[in-house]
Amino acid sequence: MIMKHRCESKELLLFRSLHVRMNLMEKELTYYTNLEKGFEGERYFDERWAKHLSDDWIILNDLTFEVNNTVFQIDSTFICNQAIYLFEIKNYDGDYYIENKKWYSKITNKEIKNPIHQIDRSGSLFRRILQELGYNVSKISIEYYVIFVNSEFHLYQAPIDHQLIFPAQINRFMDKLYSKPLPQLIDANFKQAEQLLSVQLIESPYSRLPEYSYDNLKKGIMCSNCRSLIHKISNKNLVCTRCGHREGIESAILRSIKEYKLLFPKRRVTTNNIHDWCKIINSKKLIRRILSTNFKAQGIGRSTFYI
Repeated sequence: MIMKHRCESKELLLFRSLHVRMNLMEKELTYYTNLEKGFEGERYFDERWAKHLSDDWIILNDLTFEVNNTVFQIDSTFICNQAIYLFEIKNYDGDYYIENKKWYSKITNKEIKNPIHQIDRSGSLFRRILQELGYNVSKISIEYYVIFVNSEFHLYQAPIDHQLIFPAQINRFMDKLYSKPLPQLIDANFKQAEQLLSVQLIESPYSRLPEYSYDNLKKGIMCSNCRSLIHKISNKNLVCTRCGHREGIESAILRSIKEYKLLFPKRRVTTNNIHDWCKIINSKKLIRRILSTNFKAQGIGRSTFYI
C-alpha cells in the first residue's frame, strides 16, 4: 500500500527546463545528469520490485527530514507490523572499487560518498525522528540497506556486508520480503506513517540550481517526449521535428504555463507573457481563451492576469 508516491522533485523539474533553455556549466550538467539517473533508478526499483509487495506493507517514497539542522533523505521506507525498512537506491553503472574503506570510481579514480556511511547516517537520524515523535526506538526493529539496481554496476573488493544488496541479489532479497508471514497492519502502523509524513520537509532547503532570468532563457514549447523545443504546427497539433511526437495545442500550452509558473512563481500569468513564453503560438486570442477557461481572471482590460 503506497501512502506516498514517488514523483520528480521540484529541483529536478527546474533543471529539466533549464537544461533545454540555457547552457549549463559542466558541474551543473553533471549534477543534473545524476539527478535524472537517480530518479530513473528509483522508478525502476518501484516498478520492478516494490509494487509487488502485499497490502501488509506501507510504502513511503522520498521522505526528507531535518534533525538539528541536518537534512537527510530516505529513498524508500517500507513499514510492516514487525519492522521498518529503509532503502538507499543507487543507479551506479560501471566499475567501482574500495581502498582503505573509501569508495572510488574506477573510470575517474575519484572518491565518491561511501553508501554504507550514508545509510548508517540516515538510519541513525531516522531513529532520532521517531524519538521526537514519542516512540521507544529500542522496541522498534529498523533495518536499512543500499540497493544497487543497475545490472552494469560492479564493485571490486566488495565487502561481505548484509546492508549492501547488489543487482544479482535483489530478487532473492525481495523474495524474502514477499514471503514473510506478516500479521495485518494495524491502526498504529498507519498512525506512524502519517506522523512521518506530517514532519517531512516538502522541499529540501538545499539546491544547486544555476542563476537564471526570464530574458536569458530560450522561449518556446518543450516536447513532452524528448524535451526539445518544438518548431512545427500541423493542424491542431504541435509536432516535434526531433522525435515526431504529436500533442494537442491546448494541452501543450497548459503544460508550458505550468512550466512557466514553476520557473517564475512571482511573475504574472498574462496573455502577453504566455504568448511570449510559448513563442510558436501566433494567436493571442487562443491563449486568452485557454487562460480564461482554465484559470481565474483578476483585474480588468490590459491589467488582467490569471491565477
